[in-house]
Amino acid sequence: MEAAILTENLTRRFGDFTAVQDVNLRVETGQFYGFLGPNGAGKSTTIKMLTGLMAPTSGRMQILGVDLATHMVDVKRQIGVVPEGMALFGRLTGSEYLNFVGRMYGLDRTTAAQRAAELLEFMELTDHPKTLITDYSHGMQKKLAMAAAVIHGPKVLFLDEPFEGVDAIASNTLKAMLQRMISRGATIFLTSHVLEIVERLCTHVGIINNGRLVAQGPLDDLRVSTADEASPGERMSLEEFFLKTVGGPRTAAQELSWLG
Repeated sequence: MEAAILTENLTRRFGDFTAVQDVNLRVETGQFYGFLGPNGAGKSTTIKMLTGLMAPTSGRMQILGVDLATHMVDVKRQIGVVPEGMALFGRLTGSEYLNFVGRMYGLDRTTAAQRAAELLEFMELTDHPKTLITDYSHGMQKKLAMAAAVIHGPKVLFLDEPFEGVDAIASNTLKAMLQRMISRGATIFLTSHVLEIVERLCTHVGIINNGRLVAQGPLDDLRVSTADEASPGERMSLEEFFLKTVGGPRTAAQELSWLG
């Protein structure tokens, strides 16, 4: 089976600064993959390259077995993206925006309208049909961005911090939708700083630090500790594994003296 996402020595430089260095990702079809790292580690830059928003300096990328550099439009037809800044059209209503996105993905008018209505109902965005997106709350905009990303039934979904600023009710709605997509064979590539969400949803995890991929594999395998000889095979939490991999919390000597 072709990997859903495959990169070979993926690298991105900005002048003398290397944001992503020789990253080799492999995400199999049907996986819920969590992509983790500290702030500035290269997560968003990697997603921008994988979704065609930014060209790599060097390296290769394949989505569903198709080379992204030579078949960009073909790839974009099969993926959905919730980018870091959401990139919504604020002067449209939610319905207008979803219909527009559906038509841009090649859906006919009837199908686009039907799916837009279903998504607005599912996301509980039907109470104020004439409200412009610019007047939506942050959580409402997140839900609309998610709806736009899935309206065409993508095979691979890229999510950059989809739960940031979303309340518990909306978060539960989004999680249910994502699990439904996985059950139907879609692949999801998620970045989030909320490790509890990643631990609950994802089956596989990759960790990037200082632009380099420092860990990758099934979540359950990564969490098994072999470092402590007193408790071999002990299962760590994802947070413990993450801190162990990228560097733990500050030492007492690094604490702020005036807060002591």
